Amino acid sequence: MSAIATENVLDATAQDLLFRAARTANTFTDEPVSDETAHAIYDLIKWGPTALNNQPLRIVYVRSPEARAKLVEHMSPGNQAKTSTAPLVAILAADVDFHEHLPRTFPHFPGAKDAFADRDARVESARFNGALQVGYFILGVRAHGLAAGPMAGFDKAAVEKEFFPEGRHEVLAVVNIGKPGPDAWFARNPRLDLHEAVTTV
Repeated sequence: MSAIATENVLDATAQDLLFRAARTANTFTDEPVSDETAHAIYDLIKWGPTALNNQPLRIVYVRSPEARAKLVEHMSPGNQAKTSTAPLVAILAADVDFHEHLPRTFPHFPGAKDAFADRDARVESARFNGALQVGYFILGVRAHGLAAGPMAGFDKAAVEKEFFPEGRHEVLAVVNIGKPGPDAWFARNPRLDLHEAVTTV
């Protein structure tokens, strides 16, 4: 018998919300996204697994007009209009000094912090596990009934200098968040079929 009881499987409606019917939004309504919802998204996605529970993701919610204008300036031209009008924008970054928290987040391995004394090793782990958490974040936005518009089209160095001047964060993505607006979706692109992506050995 499966270790996961059938009654614990998400129903088709929930699966559609997270995956099959979910889309990357390119326009949004002006309905605001509250601080309570923004905080609830993190409180949900923080439970996603990372290596050694290292949790490198750091989120900056961009709300003030001044901060929004600075961010939009560093977005690629095709992303500027939607970033300037989205109800909420999140900058997702990886903290390359995540190891400082390991004595608390991975307490049963006392040597965990020292294992990441080498910065290059920390950067590699931060990037990989931060990317995992970006995926969790997108699903968390969808789970709260909102659309996400993740983007990689921006001047990474400029965004890091503007929003993370201390130099310990690598920006991974910028995500617009809100209710989808008119003509929010591009045409659905095809996905690989199971036989093209999955092998059993």
